[in-house]
Amino acid sequence: MSLYDDAVLVLKGYEGQQELRQAYLDHLGAHPDGMWKACGDGHITASALVIDPERGRVLLTLHKKMRMWLQMGGHCEPADETLPAAALREATEESGIEGLALLPGGPVRLDRHHTPCAWHYDVQYAALAPAGAVEAISDESLDLRWFAYDEVGSVADESVVRLLEATRARL
Repeated sequence: MSLYDDAVLVLKGYEGQQELRQAYLDHLGAHPDGMWKACGDGHITASALVIDPERGRVLLTLHKKMRMWLQMGGHCEPADETLPAAALREATEESGIEGLALLPGGPVRLDRHHTPCAWHYDVQYAALAPAGAVEAISDESLDLRWFAYDEVGSVADESVVRLLEATRARL
């Protein structure tokens, strides 16, 4: 199965945000290349909020290009076999943490936002950090930092706050 086909199945199985979910499916229906950065009308991206529920905190990256505190994530790559695998790859690469595990149950949220390259149709997951996880900053970040749940609203935008709330509701 192709990554495109997997994304369609993931989106069809996602039960939340009906209008936005349909917009994602319509976008893919109109753009056979809608999984890739080269699609100038927008593309599917995959992200994951790295969370440590035992310590009540999340790991955010100060994104080098956007200069905002965000969850880990980004563009799908040809080697990604599934959308969850893309989210997990991004989270692992950007956090430096091995052994992350996606929270069961599929995507936590969808968030469509405009970036310098195009519209991102982000499919958002949550990744549980293993006990004793030690982060390592990547080339894509200016900084990487753990924030207590109640600190996230003061450093990140509403999309990250909504992702954290949805993640906590699923825990």
